[in-house]
Amino acid sequence: MTNDNVTSSSNTVGGTSRWLPRPTRAPSRSKLRNGTWVVPGTGERTRRQFTLRYPHLDGPSDDDNLRPLTEGNTMRDKARNAWHNTRVTAGKLWAWSNSPKGRGTIKCSIAYLLASMGTFWHPAAAFLGPMDGKHIVATISVYFHPARSAGSQMEAVIIAVVAVCYAMLIGTLSMGTSVLFGSVLDMVELSYVLVLVIFIGGGLGFVGWVKQKLNNPLVSVGASMASIGIITILTKENSVHTGVFTNQKIIQSLKILLMATTIVTVVNLVIWPVSARLALRKSMQSASTLLGAMLSMIASGFLSGAEEDFTSSDFTKASSTYSSTLTQMNKNARESKYEYYFLGQEQIYRQDKAVVKSMENLAQSLGGLRSAANTQFELLKEISNGQLTASPVFSPTANPFSPTFGRYSSTMLKSGSTRVSSLGAIDEAPDERSDREDEPTPTQELPAILSPQGSSLRTPSDIFELFIARLGPSMKSLAYTMAEMLKEPPFGVPGSPITVNEQFKQSLSDATSLYNQARGNALEEIYKTIELGRTRSESVQADFEEVAAACGHFSFSLLSFADEMQIYLDTLDDLKHAVEENKRSWKWLMFWKHIKFSSKGKSDDVEQSSLLKPVRRLRQSKMPKGIPDAMKNRRGTVNWDTVPQGEGMWDHIVRATSRNLLKFFRFLARDDIRFGLKVGIGAALYAMFAFIPQTRPVYAHWRGEWGLLSFMIVCSTTVGAANATGMARFTGTILGAVFVLINWWISNGNGVALAILGWAVAFGAFYIMVDRGNVAFGRFVLLSYNVSSLYAYSLTQDVDDDDDDEGGIHPIIGSITYHRVVAVSVGIVWGLIICRLIWPMPARQKFKEGLAVLYLQMGLVWKRGPLAVLLRNDKAATSYMKIGEQAAMQRYATKLQALRVSANNEYELRGPFPFVEYGRVMASTQRALDAFHAMSLVTQKHGRLSPGEKALLYYTAEERAQLCARICHVFQVLASSVMLEYPLTDAVPSVMVIRDKLLGKIFRFRKEHSHNHREEGAEDGGKLPENGHADPGENTEADAAGKAKAQNLCDVVVEEPDYALLYAYALVTGQLAKELKVVEEEIENLFGRLDEDVLLLQ
Repeated sequence: MTNDNVTSSSNTVGGTSRWLPRPTRAPSRSKLRNGTWVVPGTGERTRRQFTLRYPHLDGPSDDDNLRPLTEGNTMRDKARNAWHNTRVTAGKLWAWSNSPKGRGTIKCSIAYLLASMGTFWHPAAAFLGPMDGKHIVATISVYFHPARSAGSQMEAVIIAVVAVCYAMLIGTLSMGTSVLFGSVLDMVELSYVLVLVIFIGGGLGFVGWVKQKLNNPLVSVGASMASIGIITILTKENSVHTGVFTNQKIIQSLKILLMATTIVTVVNLVIWPVSARLALRKSMQSASTLLGAMLSMIASGFLSGAEEDFTSSDFTKASSTYSSTLTQMNKNARESKYEYYFLGQEQIYRQDKAVVKSMENLAQSLGGLRSAANTQFELLKEISNGQLTASPVFSPTANPFSPTFGRYSSTMLKSGSTRVSSLGAIDEAPDERSDREDEPTPTQELPAILSPQGSSLRTPSDIFELFIARLGPSMKSLAYTMAEMLKEPPFGVPGSPITVNEQFKQSLSDATSLYNQARGNALEEIYKTIELGRTRSESVQADFEEVAAACGHFSFSLLSFADEMQIYLDTLDDLKHAVEENKRSWKWLMFWKHIKFSSKGKSDDVEQSSLLKPVRRLRQSKMPKGIPDAMKNRRGTVNWDTVPQGEGMWDHIVRATSRNLLKFFRFLARDDIRFGLKVGIGAALYAMFAFIPQTRPVYAHWRGEWGLLSFMIVCSTTVGAANATGMARFTGTILGAVFVLINWWISNGNGVALAILGWAVAFGAFYIMVDRGNVAFGRFVLLSYNVSSLYAYSLTQDVDDDDDDEGGIHPIIGSITYHRVVAVSVGIVWGLIICRLIWPMPARQKFKEGLAVLYLQMGLVWKRGPLAVLLRNDKAATSYMKIGEQAAMQRYATKLQALRVSANNEYELRGPFPFVEYGRVMASTQRALDAFHAMSLVTQKHGRLSPGEKALLYYTAEERAQLCARICHVFQVLASSVMLEYPLTDAVPSVMVIRDKLLGKIFRFRKEHSHNHREEGAEDGGKLPENGHADPGENTEADAAGKAKAQNLCDVVVEEPDYALLYAYALVTGQLAKELKVVEEEIENLFGRLDEDVLLLQ
């Protein structure tokens, strides 16, 4: 390998390393020599030239864009442009109509047209009976539209059936209560009270509880359907008020349900059917391809030394596309469950879920790989920004344990600070050797500055270039091999065989073996090269070793990704085996076998308890609870626990009664219980006007039932979500009313014309819902249109309804529309009032509580000691994180992002929610979680500790314990500030000080151990308890054991690779410290900072 831009010069003056800036020169790129790589499909080893770079995605050509008509000079040119625009528009329209969203929009409009026949077509209307409410058929087709997969349609039908049956049950019980107390016992007022409290308050409150507890879009739709049935029977019909039991409305509701579900299901399964199983396989293919692309771009960016590759539009697009694909893949997996279970393919579904989980793990490992690359770039950037001139830091008498030690470095990089962005280490050679794949590439000679014999490495960036020169070809080869495997996903259509190349596993094993061998040789050569430069000052030597450790950290992260790839291939084999066997079973029908009664142990120790329940999978629909139950329970029992228990009977009664009452009130204080009670109270207060004789005419005239339904729809878990839903409901209702007036004026009440115009309105509304993704707004437009237009036409058919105030068989469309708009507006206002006044749950508060709890959890996890766990369990590889803990924290952070969006819709007098600022906080939090995962991979897959690594861990036990405690402390300080919205002080402890102390301890160990193996070096190691951390405040037998081990450190042979584990730990903690500093600065900008002169006592 040649590198003309590297020159050698002497750098030793008087026994002390002196570093001078190099003369500026034009950077040139050396080319990476070819390495042996394994062809994934055949297992062949070859040296053919290849590239990691993916081709750029080209945008639409000029011929695909519309041309302005003003561009033409003559009429002929203008006509040609008009014809071109017509062809382009027609082509785009045709392409859209064949796209999934276009087909979904067309299917929904057809289903709506057929459902509206329940009102416009006389035989269908006669089947539904003489009562009004036939427009509910179209309403159900809007709620449970057919633009979904077959599995989702099954779920929708089940939810619709349950919702209508529940409404009929509540209606039947309410009529029975009215007959018993109103007619038989002649207690009309009592019957009204019972109906209001039990069936309206309790029945609708239970609907609200289910809506909040499950937090599923389809369940929310089902809750609205159940609310329509309950409200219509209990407040609009006269049977409950007159104490008469009738089943006409119940029978009509069942017919409406039968007609609507039949229409929607037939349209879903006949017109362009969509299979969730096929959609899952397609999303798996897309996810696999995107993972391969991102792996190639990360590896290419690291090898080229260009950090810009990680911020390029291609990488950003691939990352965002993968995030959306992962969300869609999880959605498809959930929906495919119904299809698989219906077909009896439970085993295939489980294996599909395992593949999805393996892909999530690959994405997490890819995040750790990117984190390792960012660590390398940040480290080189930090070194390049160091002091050029001589500084006391570099003097022979400098204190390597000072806090400023890690902030300075030896020199600039080769061409100044901008050199980091493009190190010029390698460049991928052109394909001039593609025709000579069987000939080995001649080994290129390294220049003297990069030669292990030259010992003329002058800057830490030289270490990076030496590392790339030695391991770059193997690293590139392994990344290419894995990327090619990911680019060939084996997923076909459901039922077809899984075509997994049998050679993939062996090819990956061979490629990993080649990489392991090259990695070991490269790291050994790097550390030998560093050893030859012992005349450097300690601070400069520290920079060299940190860069070397960062290189080793990235190479290890790539190896961890290869391990996850091996697991991924194993899950593909399991899926292939399940598909080939194709055993059918319907064990899910035996529901009694799935009922489990397990007792949960309770722990009062908040620090030892898991705040996020990480071992259990966090349900995707579940929202963060904020303060965990363990903390709340401890608050309620700590006072009783500190008070001495009396021996009298009265003391026992008081204590037991108080605790039981507290437990009961704690139950009522749960978010889901409060929300259900809030909905029930608001519904009962609104519906009471339908039972008061003086106000019932007003309620009936202004169609108060639609206001009560709007209240049920608007009521949401958080205030922000209620505001967003209320705004969409109001604007959608206004727009729907406008369409009603226009269509009625055009059609003059003609059924055929109204059906066609209604289809046009439905097409536009479903376009908003399906194509544009604004489901709430499009749905409310169409529901507002249904409740006025279809209802007005049904009046012309002389239905049984008290409708004289709206024209009867000659409907007054203006009055009908006006009454609905007023009723809906009143219901929206009432819902916002209830959400704000009765137990408000602001999304801002839930977001702050959730973020604080996440920080507390992260602090407690890190406090365990990522490296101490290796000493506690030396026989097997283990991780400091519990199984599923990383996934739980990741999902929790994702849910916090949803709460942040809801909080942005909350309006408060103190100003808008700092959406952008908290977005940066969440971005830093996500990078910190990536660092957690990277450290988990290091500890989990490190294997058994060597004697040298054990000696280093024992020697640095005290500093590592202090560093873990300091990071936990900073997390707790940030959590408290976020929770209370209190400003920080300028006394927030620094993590970097302890980290520099740890690095200094490592340097001291190296110096003392390498020179004379003096016994004093062991005495500096301190004491080590059983948990792997040193605690000077404890004197136990473990201390003596730790001291005895530390006293033998001089007899241990410590090799250069033994330092890599501690340096990787130091690198990750440095990244954590950086992200904590970013969060601290954002919190300071939000809440301010206290200085020592501020007066707080007032």
